[in-house]
Amino acid sequence: MSKYTTGEIAKLCGVSVRTVQYYDDRGILVPSELSEGGRRLYSENDLKRMRIICFLREVGLPINSISALFAEKKPENIISILLKQQEQILREELSERQTKLELIEGIKRELKEIDSFSVESIGDIAHYMKQKSNLNKMRLAMVLTGIPVSALQVTSIVLWITNGLWWLFAVWAGVSIFWGIAVSIYYFGHTAYICPECHEIFSPALKEAFWAYHTPKMRRLTCPKCGKRSLCIEVYQEKEDKNNG
Repeated sequence: MSKYTTGEIAKLCGVSVRTVQYYDDRGILVPSELSEGGRRLYSENDLKRMRIICFLREVGLPINSISALFAEKKPENIISILLKQQEQILREELSERQTKLELIEGIKRELKEIDSFSVESIGDIAHYMKQKSNLNKMRLAMVLTGIPVSALQVTSIVLWITNGLWWLFAVWAGVSIFWGIAVSIYYFGHTAYICPECHEIFSPALKEAFWAYHTPKMRRLTCPKCGKRSLCIEVYQEKEDKNNG
């Protein structure tokens, strides 16, 4: 059976000699025997154990946890549980990093659309990107609720032309007006705007917001703080947040 010195087992596992000695001092990798000269000698099983220790350290398990689980009768059961927990932690961290990466990429795209920018404008774009997902979800919900209204419109027009049922068109007109008012109130009740001049986040009057010139991302409004009329960035905002603001 092969025997390995401290230096050899360290090289095979990609760690320092001091690390192997430290694991020995902690009692989690005790050499199988000592040579006549007092050198530590490790067996094949010791090498496998060392590789497991290195793996557990790489996935982020603290040394105290590794020491405790190797003291158990069936450490493999505990290792399985710990690995599942560590996997969940790493996945959450990965998700957070991915979200931050998407935010950075979004800010870079937005910056390409403006000629000059300041620290405040970058903050405005960052705020917009964080709320973009909620804004898109709200817009999608509006589109989905509008599908039945559109279907009723097409049906009423077809039946009016083919069968002379004009009253169905009248019903559609009433429903569409009600739907339009309700959706507008809901939409502007959950949106706010960032002034590009003073960076104030504000909620305009429903009438002003409804009739204002707009693009998919901005709406031309008058800022209540600085009085400037310009294209303001649209962001999602909960009602309670608007009330608190």
